[in-house]
Amino acid sequence: MNTKVENDNETTLKRLYWHSRRGMLELDLLLLPFARDDLSSCDNRTLEKYRYLLEQEDQDLFVWLTGREEAPDPVLREIVALVLECALKRRSE
Repeated sequence: MNTKVENDNETTLKRLYWHSRRGMLELDLLLLPFARDDLSSCDNRTLEKYRYLLEQEDQDLFVWLTGREEAPDPVLREIVALVLECALKRRSE
């Protein structure tokens, strides 16, 4: 039973990584490292927030992740902040 949960989680992470590939360099530079390096340590609630973020249009993601505009939804603002925090942490390492 534990193996099934691990497999389901691994499948979820792989899907989220795949959906993080947006084809826009600026988004890929933020989302792919986050999906690759940070998602595995996130709880299910955060994974759902990230999935919700990925459902948004690329143009919206771009302005939110570059700080040009604030996301209209508090859930989106929270996950955008987490992605950016992790990106900053990676740069300082």
